[in-house]
Amino acid sequence: MKDSRLTQYLPYLVVGLLALFPLVESTFYMQLLTKVLILAIFAMSLDLLVGYTGLVSFGHAAYFGLAGYALALMAPKYETVSLWWSLPASIGVCALFALITGTLVLRTRGIYFIMVTLAFAQMLFFIFHDTKLGGGSDGIYIYAKPLMKLGEIEVANLEKLEHFYWLVLILTGATYLLLHRILGSTFGRALLGIKVNEHRMRALGFPVFKYQLASFTLSGALAGLAGYMAAVQYGFVNPEILSWHQSGAVLMMVILGGMGTLYGSVIGAFAFVLLQEVLSNQAWFGIAAKHWQLAMGIFIMLVALYMPQGLAGLAQKFRRKPAEEAADE
Repeated sequence: MKDSRLTQYLPYLVVGLLALFPLVESTFYMQLLTKVLILAIFAMSLDLLVGYTGLVSFGHAAYFGLAGYALALMAPKYETVSLWWSLPASIGVCALFALITGTLVLRTRGIYFIMVTLAFAQMLFFIFHDTKLGGGSDGIYIYAKPLMKLGEIEVANLEKLEHFYWLVLILTGATYLLLHRILGSTFGRALLGIKVNEHRMRALGFPVFKYQLASFTLSGALAGLAGYMAAVQYGFVNPEILSWHQSGAVLMMVILGGMGTLYGSVIGAFAFVLLQEVLSNQAWFGIAAKHWQLAMGIFIMLVALYMPQGLAGLAQKFRRKPAEEAADE
């Protein structure tokens, strides 16, 4: 019973510790954890598509990068922009783009779906890379972080690292709760049914295309939320955030954490970033640290081979053991 109670309250304990993190840790680790939380939102948005809808996208960075560019283009140079309208506007642009592209790409399946999503992402990449619109390969700087004011009252100062961290933590929790609620609804169960057997769901009268399009659009919008926050954190955007490397990285986070488990996406984001920091540490690995991608690839390959449910599968095993012991008693 004690173990089950601990498991039940563990998420709240983790969130509480994360909320207190800025009070005890340095700037570097706070920035690193902020990056992880942003990527966790990004990974959860892709897991909705891959793990729950059964659609493997290799162009998810399109929405992540588009939101960053939307903020950069909306923000006046050397002046601030209001978060209250720039954030919904950036998310709306991504949702609209996902709706348009989803209408087209959902007519394909399998490898064709993967390649068409990649093609749309590469199209955006070259639009911002080869034109003055996005500042070319150098990108665009965002000189001032968005304002969070209600009238004359400043709700939060995002120039302060701890304020921005708490905002990202709140948005990560809100994203998790939103997706958890949606996936627990009739809509979410229909998505799982479509993933398992699309033809049977269509035969039962479910509008499969509309369900998939809704999932695709929501996934793009949430990726836009992550991209907006990443642009605010780093203060610039460049075409690399739209590249296939970025799409591959977030897909690896989902695989590493475990597809079809929202908390697995969060675990995958933490594991991916921490592994990158460790493996690229030249003080520990010397010249081999320059080839950290090779070690990362081998690790993810081993996880895929021997832990098909990802790192989240380990947590599920530990949950089952106390339950099995209690049943035996």
